Amino acid sequence: MAVLSVTMLVLTACTSQNAVNAEDENKTPAGGAGGYGYKIAVVTHGAAGDAFWSIVKNGVEKAGADMGDTIMYSSDGDPQKQAQLIDAAVNQKVDGLVVSMANPDALKSSVGKAVAAGIPVITINSGAGRSKEFGALTHIGQDEKVAGEAVGAELRKQGIKKAICVIHEAGNVGLEERCAAVAGTLGAPVENLQVDINNLQSSQSTIKSKLQSDTAVDGVVTLGGPVAGVAAAAIGEASSAARLATFDLNADVAKGVQDGKILFAVDQQPYLQGYVAVTMLTQYKANLNVLGGGQQVLTGPTLVTKDNAAQIARLAAAGTR
Repeated sequence: MAVLSVTMLVLTACTSQNAVNAEDENKTPAGGAGGYGYKIAVVTHGAAGDAFWSIVKNGVEKAGADMGDTIMYSSDGDPQKQAQLIDAAVNQKVDGLVVSMANPDALKSSVGKAVAAGIPVITINSGAGRSKEFGALTHIGQDEKVAGEAVGAELRKQGIKKAICVIHEAGNVGLEERCAAVAGTLGAPVENLQVDINNLQSSQSTIKSKLQSDTAVDGVVTLGGPVAGVAAAAIGEASSAARLATFDLNADVAKGVQDGKILFAVDQQPYLQGYVAVTMLTQYKANLNVLGGGQQVLTGPTLVTKDNAAQIARLAAAGTR
């Protein structure tokens, strides 16, 4: 299967009367690209140096340039520090807020302050299940359950009999949901293995040790591009016959798929998550436009396989896939 895609929902605009959706009567866009001039804060849980979040940021910055908005991008993998970044954005009276919610409970109060202040909020990437509860306009990202089920089904076709699912951020509900969905459709044992994305060398050692101690493992699923790279190295060092699949894409992963070192990768199109979020906030402020019709706006999953990896690799190298 070359590409398995879930169509992004693009529905007509809808509005509601809560504080998040309060119309801004004080700003009138100049019209056309580059004429809006809103101040939009984007606060994510991305770890420093994580290529995935660099792609999100690229999308955010391109949208800001296209819309003529001022972008304030910040991130912290510590949920409490991320909440503080959100509070700082609210105190600066931004015109809109984009936030990823890997740990929704830790961010609930801060997102609530934004909503209470009349700042429109869009959530991206993680936290889809709590987005509406917190008062966000919509959530933009991948349905993790659907993505995990697609991975499990594909691994089952490949004949995988026992897999490990490598979780690289403790407490990230989206990553846990991916692994649970993989296990649900693979129809074979799946064991979660905890590593730390901030220490890739240690992550490689942990994966290697697991493969050496349990030679029945014939499948490795990683949940991020950087971890896929060290997992591939660990498989080689352990002299394991395990086959590798990963969620999320970067240039190295695309090349790995192209070269046959990785079976396939799930691309949730992070560039679009950043780009569409900023664009939608701008159009909401200017014209009360909202995508999704009350449902999540899907940017994935798409399976990148050897059949289409060469085309994707060129785009990944440019930082947009």
